[in-house]
Amino acid sequence: MESSRLIYSDTTDEYISNVEPGAGEAISIRLRVPRKVTDKAQIIVNDEIITMKRKKRNGDYEFYEAKITLSAEMIRYYFRVTIKGEDYIYDHRGAVPESGNPKAIDEECFFSVIPGFKTPDWAKGAVFYQIYVDRFYNGDKTNDVRTGEYRYLDKLTEAKNWNDPIDSGLNEFYGGDLQGIIDKLDYLKELGVEVLYLNPIFVSPSNHKYDTTDYDYIDPHFGVIRHDEGAILDSPLKGNTEATRFISRITSKENLEASNELFCKLTGEAHARGMRVILDGVFNHCGSFNKWMDAERIYENVPDYPKGAYIAKDSPYHDYFTFGSKGSWPYNEDYEAWWDYKTLPKLNYRCKELYDHILAIGAKWVSEPYNADGWRLDVAADLGPDSETNHAFWSDFRSKVKEANPEAIILAEHYGDASPWLRGGQWDTVMNYDAFMEPVTWFLTGMEKHNDEYKPELIGDTDAFWDSMARNGARMSTPSYQVAMNELSNHDHSRFLTRTTHEVGRMEKLGRAAAEEKADKAVLRQAVVMQMTWVGAPTLYYGDEAGVAGFTDPDNRRVYPWGNEDKELIEFHKAAIRLHKESPELKRGSLMRLPVPKGSVAYARVYKKEASVVIVNTMNVDMEYKIPVSLLGIGYGKRYLTKLITDRGGYKAKGRSYKDKNGVIVVRVKAGGAVILRHKRMWARHKAENTLPEVKEKEKGK
Repeated sequence: MESSRLIYSDTTDEYISNVEPGAGEAISIRLRVPRKVTDKAQIIVNDEIITMKRKKRNGDYEFYEAKITLSAEMIRYYFRVTIKGEDYIYDHRGAVPESGNPKAIDEECFFSVIPGFKTPDWAKGAVFYQIYVDRFYNGDKTNDVRTGEYRYLDKLTEAKNWNDPIDSGLNEFYGGDLQGIIDKLDYLKELGVEVLYLNPIFVSPSNHKYDTTDYDYIDPHFGVIRHDEGAILDSPLKGNTEATRFISRITSKENLEASNELFCKLTGEAHARGMRVILDGVFNHCGSFNKWMDAERIYENVPDYPKGAYIAKDSPYHDYFTFGSKGSWPYNEDYEAWWDYKTLPKLNYRCKELYDHILAIGAKWVSEPYNADGWRLDVAADLGPDSETNHAFWSDFRSKVKEANPEAIILAEHYGDASPWLRGGQWDTVMNYDAFMEPVTWFLTGMEKHNDEYKPELIGDTDAFWDSMARNGARMSTPSYQVAMNELSNHDHSRFLTRTTHEVGRMEKLGRAAAEEKADKAVLRQAVVMQMTWVGAPTLYYGDEAGVAGFTDPDNRRVYPWGNEDKELIEFHKAAIRLHKESPELKRGSLMRLPVPKGSVAYARVYKKEASVVIVNTMNVDMEYKIPVSLLGIGYGKRYLTKLITDRGGYKAKGRSYKDKNGVIVVRVKAGGAVILRHKRMWARHKAENTLPEVKEKEKGK
């Protein structure tokens, strides 16, 4: 083995004395190098070259260390290691030969430490579960949207039976609600879920509710409807002559306050089970129905509601939006909208009253009596008229939310480089598209995440996978990476199971059945193995665990198939989640790439001598792998126990023990399969503590 492969460091607490240091604090940074052949080790911190000191020897390795005194600013660094006269650069890519290589030093792949930046400990490696509320479970039929109750985008609402197929998805309501989530909390607890992420639940006319009508209240159609009568309005609603019931339901203080109380019950019930709840904050834009705009004339003649900005030029909310010079009041159509969708008026953050109001909303819902545990922020980079306003707002938002609830998490939807927001003063983390969902999807399926493109040459492209993970992962410091939302599917993209079909297109073109006819559950299981063993917070999209398929929106928002679940797939998820939760290295440990041939990926997670090894085979033939576990640094002669095996025949937990010989274990993985192994010493301890009663050692001494 090349000596340079033995070099290792990262930004976990095995290699930094404090991963979340304060400003002005001194930290020690460690580097592992091969013993006897290393001539020198240096760390280059913000262009300053510091010679590291040898501190410890351990088997094949030596450990070098440097002490760095931090200011209040982020530091970025990499290493230069000299082995037998040859220089190597070490960063997120691993060891790169420097001599004759003009690209050896790559700023995109440097390590970083941010003084004063901390993310909630409870979220590090926590198992999240995303719920699209209307499609999860109907716990209260009295609050259901009724057919013809009102118009949305020129279509009357449709009340659907639970198993009816989705059509347009925009005006169809299936009746899922907060009571339905409460009713299924025990199921989610048994599955292993630790955090609920709810798609928007505030008052809104749509089933997706990304067009908020009132940020202060939970939508009564998700909450409680006690008052259900309304007077005929003096003037007809714009396009909503049949919306009397809707007005009554969403303006009745009795309904609104009762719905907020039900949310308090949900957070209380979840917390009692050791689970957290985070909300979806849509603050870049609101809906044209919003009481501040009132373009649909919902609130125009309702008592105690001031005139909306669409209705009256002297509305107290006029400056909440940006109007042009065209048109006249009432009914001014000339307002700025997100992507020019007039149903989504863009909020004007130059207006201090609006700015402060949204900050107050951010603090309100993470405080008593609601006690939400944080926010997911929709299209967060788009908020505001310019970059300066955007960053100023998110900085103030963080201060207000963390002041109200220091343990609240702030995570954002973002595609591309989020590092400008992840430097300590704004977001905690992101929905991890770039350093999880996309690389995993390309590697296992060759599909683009909307099913819009198929690149079969990327299936099993090991180097492309690692390069993408290294470069995109380097954009996050460890506190952000460990809480990043690692999804396979969500409400914006095709279901992962549908990507395994290799069908390019959408439901409108291919038909609903095509989303599942050629689906390959073995590939989904491989993806779940990676999801539960990668750095970050594994996040299930409701129903993925039950075998739900679906093309991109609206087909990805099918109902949870209660009574028709894929029970074997649910049991597989339970086993994978249980392993994730019982293995400290899978929540906080180092991630080490292990060398395997193209068509496969292998890596280890290591934390304080606890270790897991993961091997994924995308080939159509069984493969035998010689895994150099000596790279893990936990010594020779160790045993590794198979914890989970999946292949095209299904899955199983199996107790075969592998003993390394000269630092290598030989593992056979079936075609389309994946294997997770754990260091034997920890298995023995768990067995003694009777925490893994279903696993038994077989073939002792093998």
